[in-house]
Amino acid sequence: MARIAVIGAGTGAMAAAARLAVAGEKVTVYERSAGYGGSVGRYEHEGFVFDTGPGLLHLPAVQRDLFVKTGKESLEQSVTLTQVDPASRHLFPDGTAVSLPNASRAGVATALDAALGAGSGERWSDFMDRARDAWDRSRRPLLEEPLRADHQVLGRDPYPAVRQRRLLRPARQASTVAEIGAWELADGRLAALLDGYALAHGLDPRTAPASAALVPYMEQTFGSWYVMGGMRELARAVYERCVARRVEFVFGAEVVRVVEKDGRAAGVELADGEVAGADRVVLGVRPRAGLVPDQRAWGADDVPVRAGAGAAGRFTVLLSLRGAREADTVHRTVVHSAEGTAEQEAVFGGRVAGHPTVTVLRPDDPATRPDPEHEAVTLTATVAPQGPVDWRDAQVRQRFADALVERAGAAVPGLRERILHTEIRTPAETEAETGAEGGAVPPPALAGADGAYLHPGNATRLPGLYLAGGWAHPGGGLPHAGMSGTLVAGLVVEGEGFRGSR
Repeated sequence: MARIAVIGAGTGAMAAAARLAVAGEKVTVYERSAGYGGSVGRYEHEGFVFDTGPGLLHLPAVQRDLFVKTGKESLEQSVTLTQVDPASRHLFPDGTAVSLPNASRAGVATALDAALGAGSGERWSDFMDRARDAWDRSRRPLLEEPLRADHQVLGRDPYPAVRQRRLLRPARQASTVAEIGAWELADGRLAALLDGYALAHGLDPRTAPASAALVPYMEQTFGSWYVMGGMRELARAVYERCVARRVEFVFGAEVVRVVEKDGRAAGVELADGEVAGADRVVLGVRPRAGLVPDQRAWGADDVPVRAGAGAAGRFTVLLSLRGAREADTVHRTVVHSAEGTAEQEAVFGGRVAGHPTVTVLRPDDPATRPDPEHEAVTLTATVAPQGPVDWRDAQVRQRFADALVERAGAAVPGLRERILHTEIRTPAETEAETGAEGGAVPPPALAGADGAYLHPGNATRLPGLYLAGGWAHPGGGLPHAGMSGTLVAGLVVEGEGFRGSR
């Protein structure tokens, strides 16, 4: 039985901890905050309950596999999952609106034709066919295997962009999300739809490789799910599974250094000076200088941390509303910006966007409100991280929150008059609560762009040190973080020859 120290109690780190405990290892999790879950947080106020992290679950097969492999109770026996249908409603600047059904390619095409005009559904379907090809080509090496030693092969984009011939000019092929929208979708609203998927995952459509087509493909193929009681219930279920497998948690324990002895990771040093020995260490937080004894654990030719893929954060407004939720209310509405390029320039240029894209979440969940005559609504926008923008500045916070409320009025009629209480959460709060520099949120790993959108591999050059969670391969988001936990457990138990579950 090996002693394993896990740094951080995010969902990816806990997934690794549960799997390792089932394999017979003695696992202790050290978490700097007072509780588990990392970015999957919760805010409560006078009977209103809000998620402060992800609001929906995609690719639930990852979580199902975790629960199958670590105990008798399935995911569905541990939490209540409901499919969100329609998956989303989109409001475009020209007044067009479209609701997209959940996990139905044909239904999406029909809805787009009806709302945007004949041919729109076919263009989107053709794009999704190419996205499926990219998924088939990259799914295993990008998501289901440890990062290969020759990870440079993932620098090639798997998206089969359409070769477009032009009179008297060279043929062209889309290499970024924005170019797919302009050249292949050929409709500003379809382009905004695609841009919205990228932006919601912290990706700049102007520079994100075409392989980011995997993001809408995964959602529209595998569906969108809500956990009754809020997404925090999923974190609770994973935590309880860890406890049931005899994982020990130490909260309020900030790890300041991974201890190295005889050329390998040998434990962790806490802020109070205590040193806890271990045979292996799993780093479930963003690698940073000083935490790892030798940054050369990632060699010069290894994948750097977020190279070339500028960070972004989340700005969230939690609204307690008077008045009942209408029976035909859509769970998720995206209000698209009329100034998409300007918004992207602001977010990824370290400024405050003047006309943000806003996602409005209105769950039909009695657990989120004190009674049927009230409603809990969450507004979210992707923003520049803390640092380039001072999100601690009260005026900056309030002005941007007011902008989100104003924009969200298109999705929630009479919104401003219904507000009882407002809670604002910015990258500054994310940084304080999770320790992530600037409150940045990690995007999913992507192939293409010469590997600039990959994340560090789960095994490092320092023997005994492993990486799990959103800042490690295969990147951010609940499904990807869960995959990272699977890969770390496989590498620890089976060794360097582990190549993923088949």
